[in-house]
Amino acid sequence: MRLKYIRYNSCSDNELQELLQDRAPDQYQEYNKTVLDIIDNVKINGDNAVCQYTEKFDGAIIDSNTLQVTQDEIDSAYTQIDEELVGIIRKAKVRIEAYHTKQKQQSWFDSCETGSIMGQKITPIDVVGVYVPGGKAVYPSSVIMNIIPAKVAGVETITMTTPPDKNGLVNPLTLVAARECGVDAIYKVGGAQAIAALAFGTETIPQVDKIVGPGNIFVALAKKAVYGHVSIDSVAGPSEVLVIADETANAKYVAADLLSQAEHDELASSVLITNSEVLVEAVQKEIERQTDYLSRQTIINKSLDDYGAIILVNNMEEAIYLSNRIAPEHLEICTKEPFMLLPKIKHAGAIFLGAYSPEPLGDYMAGPNHVLPTNGTAKFFSPLSVDDFIKKSSIISFSREALSTLENDIVKFAEAEELTAHANAIKVRFEND
Repeated sequence: MRLKYIRYNSCSDNELQELLQDRAPDQYQEYNKTVLDIIDNVKINGDNAVCQYTEKFDGAIIDSNTLQVTQDEIDSAYTQIDEELVGIIRKAKVRIEAYHTKQKQQSWFDSCETGSIMGQKITPIDVVGVYVPGGKAVYPSSVIMNIIPAKVAGVETITMTTPPDKNGLVNPLTLVAARECGVDAIYKVGGAQAIAALAFGTETIPQVDKIVGPGNIFVALAKKAVYGHVSIDSVAGPSEVLVIADETANAKYVAADLLSQAEHDELASSVLITNSEVLVEAVQKEIERQTDYLSRQTIINKSLDDYGAIILVNNMEEAIYLSNRIAPEHLEICTKEPFMLLPKIKHAGAIFLGAYSPEPLGDYMAGPNHVLPTNGTAKFFSPLSVDDFIKKSSIISFSREALSTLENDIVKFAEAEELTAHANAIKVRFEND
């Protein structure tokens, strides 16, 4: 397997956008009707629809009585997981919690001598639903990354949905991670039907105020469809990594990092931008060598064939320009002086600096959230954070004296907009003066 090789000065600025654009959820509108039909069915038929879809798509027979994971199932999960792995989950939780605690905002007030008080009140969202995917892999890291910032924010109730196996059981590692993070309830349902259940509620699954968590194209489209009825984190596309490297980079490390992203799924994107022709050839050889001993070779080869690329640029300025155009989910800077490039990076979900800061570090243990904007949305979206689980209310309190200093301005402003009732609400307070 050799990645596409592009010399930057022989291609247009839009070539990479064209390479990646069909990975976006918006490119899969043929699934929209199916998703909308599922949502409507769940809204009307509740638990019955959820259970029918679970049997159809997951092969599991469940009913309203077995839809929720029991304490016995959670206790059993702990007996099936190696104690060392439980310890690692706890260590990751501590590191992730410590990072997100620094994001927490406080309410504030500001007053002046004339008697005005203005401020901002921070309030956590009441009920959050966390979607955890199943299928191709088990993602306890996703459980931690979605639940911890909600807990730090002070969310009162956190419910989780995840697809069961054919026996109607949830993966034990997922259950252990959820319990360690303090989830309140877990339901055995996946896909668009899970998003519908969280958005509108069923007899068993309570309605939530916000839905977070990654999923397949059906989950992404369902989240998009219910947005407005509830809040969502984002409509995430497939994962991606962009590596900027110079002649000092270790080809073995760079290849390993590209492969680690490619194994996510066939739509994952792995791109290297470098100014070193020597590195280009060395990375190509390492990709071939390392792929031979990896377990997900079919997925890796498909991902690299469709959405992998190596771009040779003339200098680091061109590399940074392309990176900011792409706005990658994960950006690795493997250069002699990575911190020298950092101020020039404008758009990236997460930035990994140096040879010993590989993307999987961020996936599991570093501390920052691994739920990141994809498909160029890092130009206007941020990583999942405590901010996603709070609401801000403006505080306004004026004395008569303070209002009088703005009386004429407000009246004139309102009358300019021909909103005479607005103007009147100010005038009546001073009509006896």
